[in-house]
Amino acid sequence: MGDEELDRETNLAGVPTGASRLRRAVELISSLLSLSLSIRVFAGKWQLIRNKLEELLSGLIAAENCDSGENPSLSRLVTSIVATVNECHDLGQRCVDVAYSGKLLMQSDLDVAFAKLDGVVRRLSEIYKTGILTNGFALVVSKPSLGASKEDMRFYVRDVLTRMKIGDMGMKKMALRNLLEVVVEDEKYVKVIVVDVSDVVHVLVGFLGSGEVEIQEESAKVVSVVVGFDSYKGVLVSAGVIAPLVRVLDCGSELGKVAAARCLMKLTENSDNAWAVSAHGGVTALLNICGNDDCKGDLVAPACGVLRNLVGVEEVKRFMVEEDAVATFIRLVKSKEEAIQVNSIGFIQNIACGDELIREKVIRDGGIRALLRVLDPKWSYSLKTKVIAMRAIESLCFTSSSSVSILMSYGFVDQLLYYVRNGEVSIQELALKVAFRLCGTSEEAKKAMGDAGFMAEFVKFLNAKSYEVREMAAEALSGMVMVPRNRKRFVQDDHNIALLLQLLDPEEGNSGNKKFLISILMSLTSCNSGRKKIVTSGYAKNIDRLAEVEVSSDAKKLVKKLSTNRFRSMLNGIWHS
Repeated sequence: MGDEELDRETNLAGVPTGASRLRRAVELISSLLSLSLSIRVFAGKWQLIRNKLEELLSGLIAAENCDSGENPSLSRLVTSIVATVNECHDLGQRCVDVAYSGKLLMQSDLDVAFAKLDGVVRRLSEIYKTGILTNGFALVVSKPSLGASKEDMRFYVRDVLTRMKIGDMGMKKMALRNLLEVVVEDEKYVKVIVVDVSDVVHVLVGFLGSGEVEIQEESAKVVSVVVGFDSYKGVLVSAGVIAPLVRVLDCGSELGKVAAARCLMKLTENSDNAWAVSAHGGVTALLNICGNDDCKGDLVAPACGVLRNLVGVEEVKRFMVEEDAVATFIRLVKSKEEAIQVNSIGFIQNIACGDELIREKVIRDGGIRALLRVLDPKWSYSLKTKVIAMRAIESLCFTSSSSVSILMSYGFVDQLLYYVRNGEVSIQELALKVAFRLCGTSEEAKKAMGDAGFMAEFVKFLNAKSYEVREMAAEALSGMVMVPRNRKRFVQDDHNIALLLQLLDPEEGNSGNKKFLISILMSLTSCNSGRKKIVTSGYAKNIDRLAEVEVSSDAKKLVKKLSTNRFRSMLNGIWHS
């Protein structure tokens, strides 16, 4: 049936000619899309054609369901669309039947068809820009149900894209909200946006620079979802997303800034993107946010996170130091919000890592005091924050004896003992590791730890399930009893020596590192009361048994030392009775 015959029939039926042509075009495109799914040749070219058909279909459906009236330009375009789609349908049928004269000729025909479709899509977009979608009357395609096919999801996203491109402001906002809803509900839509309907990414990036606050905010929210997938970050960066995100940080709305900061925090996990953020003035904008007492926590926390990611770039780090970022972040450690605490402590640790001058500045500006405040049991910081603070202290203060001395002068030994004794498992094990390391820094540290009561705690850990914990406890004790006053204190508790000897049983499968246990006993033999308690212990025979079965000479040395002088007869009497 030709266009003139169609016009006559529809006029007789009382249906407007423009509406009937539009309906016919929609039906033809839908039919061709169905046909294209059965085509098995020239798959790449038909995928491109199918993408254009879907975009065209969503645009025509929007026009069909809106208060567009009779638009001469649209009517002429629809006639052209019908002709183009008919040509494509003929090509599609020939491909299904594999009834074409040659591959090269068919490839050329498909390229021409794609170009024609691209042309009518562009013309349709221009017509929409003249205001055909008035007053937001256009209906929208229903959101597919969960578990919908990929084709349904793509069609829905194409419809959303059309409204984002050519709708009025109200329709653009609604389209963005629809898009945010589906990407949050089902991550499969994220792949559709980035891979299958990639124009969406470019439109979103463009919307970030919109002067309309809601458009800017909603687009930033969608981008923040997409950027959560590592494999798609590069697509966003290639689309130029960093510059507009920085502009939003600088002069966007509060909600827009929050979304932009979250996006940049995820993007800068890859240090390659740090330069781009810096080049567009992002560092200054972020420092201004972190230094502004009026900014709320949900903005400051991700801003801190971005800067923490950026300090790995030397030039950026130097700029931050010059802008007094260290003092800013030491102040933020005292924040009441966990996310700010965690990110600010991470920033301090990162910026001082491997740089003695910055580390000294952190200490000079009160960084250690701020971190110890977090560990103070009377303050209600979260376990996560305390763990991170403990790690930061270890990172900052164990590189020089002067730093350790400063740390100890602030009462760190007592705080550390508290967590070794009372901490939850995660921080208790970390505290033990830090205590082990502190014990190895100096004799002064060993004395202070002995006075505080650490040896009794290390003894308890000699029976721990973890071999690593047992080994650390044994090695720490080995070092501590080398200090005379610690050795004297250790010997006073009969239980300590009995436990050490019991753990030396060659058949004991849960012992700590025997090398360090023997080392402890060797140190104790330099004390008369220590030697006497060793040889009179009911477990003293374990030393002899160990010396017989161990290849190592450590146990034999201990036997020899215990067997000299006036202890020989006593030892022989006990061991051979």
